[in-house]
Amino acid sequence: MNYIQITQIESVLRNSLRAKFQKYKPEPASMPFHTRLLGKDRMALFSFIHSLNTNFGTSIFEPVALTLAKTSFKEAKAQATAGATISESAQREIQNIMDNLTAASSRPDKEAEIEIIRKVCRTGKMKTVKPTKVDIFLQSNSDEIYLIDIKTAKPNKGGFQEFKRTLLEWVGVTLAANPDADIKTLVAIPYNPYEPKPYSRWTMAGMLDLPNELKVAEEFWDFLGGEGTFLCLLDCFERIGIELRPEIDNYFAKYNKS
Repeated sequence: MNYIQITQIESVLRNSLRAKFQKYKPEPASMPFHTRLLGKDRMALFSFIHSLNTNFGTSIFEPVALTLAKTSFKEAKAQATAGATISESAQREIQNIMDNLTAASSRPDKEAEIEIIRKVCRTGKMKTVKPTKVDIFLQSNSDEIYLIDIKTAKPNKGGFQEFKRTLLEWVGVTLAANPDADIKTLVAIPYNPYEPKPYSRWTMAGMLDLPNELKVAEEFWDFLGGEGTFLCLLDCFERIGIELRPEIDNYFAKYNKS
């Protein structure tokens, strides 16, 4: 990461956290035992962290990812639309792929799946669809297209079926518009909650082609910004946390005065 990227990322973190404080209102739920045991300020902090976690992806991870990617990729944007039409034949093939994976009668093979969809991407009736928004859209200097779905650190096992279908549908709508596109669709998990142990990937091994459809922690951030980006990013978060600590403490202290 260069100095400009570090400055931009720290600005994103600083502004996002301050904006959250300005808009945040603690949940009105009464928890008298918890409040008397822990204090209003700690309960407010607990509620704030829970609220922050729910939109960490859009308010923190997406803008940080864009800042990194804009120096490494020809095009980078957030909340993009993958496409608007898909062929009925592609939809059938996607369903066949999902059925086979769910029944464990085949193993995930993203390259083969893409080529299956490519062969029928304009075959049969074209249908208007509204696929899930792409969290991060990237186009490399060699015109590779990456469509990335940023997920929470501990998605449940059943969720990966939905993720897989979304990745395949993105392929279908992208190829409907451009059958020759060099398309790659990925799930990104920003950090490893099991650290220092390896990320537990077995729950998704039967649904995702792990080398080609999943990037976790260092794999994701270093992919965007180059080797060493993940560790540098953690330093950015720590510096802003230290810088804003007085503001954070003062913000939550007021709850003990009410």
